[in-house]
Amino acid sequence: MTEPSAPRQPGRYSVVVVDDHEMFRTGVRHEIGRAVEIVGEAEDVPQAVAVITQTSPDLVLLDVHLPGGGGAEVIKRTHARQPDVRFLALSVSDVAEDVIGVIRAGARGYVTKSISGPELIDAICRVAEGDAVFSPRLAGFVLDAFSGSIEVASIDEDLDRLSTREREVLRLIARGYSYKEIARELFISVKTVETHVSSVLRKLQLTNRHQLAQWASDRRLV
Repeated sequence: MTEPSAPRQPGRYSVVVVDDHEMFRTGVRHEIGRAVEIVGEAEDVPQAVAVITQTSPDLVLLDVHLPGGGGAEVIKRTHARQPDVRFLALSVSDVAEDVIGVIRAGARGYVTKSISGPELIDAICRVAEGDAVFSPRLAGFVLDAFSGSIEVASIDEDLDRLSTREREVLRLIARGYSYKEIARELFISVKTVETHVSSVLRKLQLTNRHQLAQWASDRRLV
C-alpha cells in the first residue's frame, strides 16, 4: 500500500487504484497518471479501506475480485463514512453477477480491462462528475436487471466470498463435470479440485456437490 501523495494539483481528480496485481497498477499509473492525481494504491480489501479513509479521493478505481472480500466489500465498508467517494469498477470479468453485484453495492460504473487509456481517463472523469459509465455489453446487464430479465436478488454477497478459481470450479460442477474433467479443463490436479470444492461448500454452507449445482443453477451461473 502506498502512502498518500503530496498535495494534489488543482483541477485534477484524485484517484485511488485498487487491484491485487502490482504490474497492472503500474500500467494504470502509466496510462492515467498525467490526467489525474493518483493519491494511493491498495492490493486487498483492508488496505483499500485504509487508504481510501486516509486520502478521501474523488474516485476509486476498483477491481472486483480482491483478497479479503472483493470490491463490493470495499464499497460497503467505506460508503457509510465517506458517501461522496465514487467508485468505478475495472475488471477482467464481464459476467452479469459481477457487474450487478458491484453496482448494487454502490459503484457508479463498470468497465473491463480491455479498455484503452484515453477511454479509461474519460470514464474516470465522467464518474467523478456524477455520470454512470459502463462498457456497452455490461450496460445491457444493468438494464436487464432493472427490467426484471435478471433476478437481482439472486446475485448475492455469497459470490464475493469465492475466489476466481473457486467460481470456475463451481460453474464446471454445475455443468456436470467430474473432478477429473475439471482438473483437465483447468490444468490442475484432482486433489486441488477437491480442495476448491470443499472450500466452496464451506463458504456457501452447503453439504454436497448436488446442492452446489442447484445453488449455481438458481443464480444462473451455469
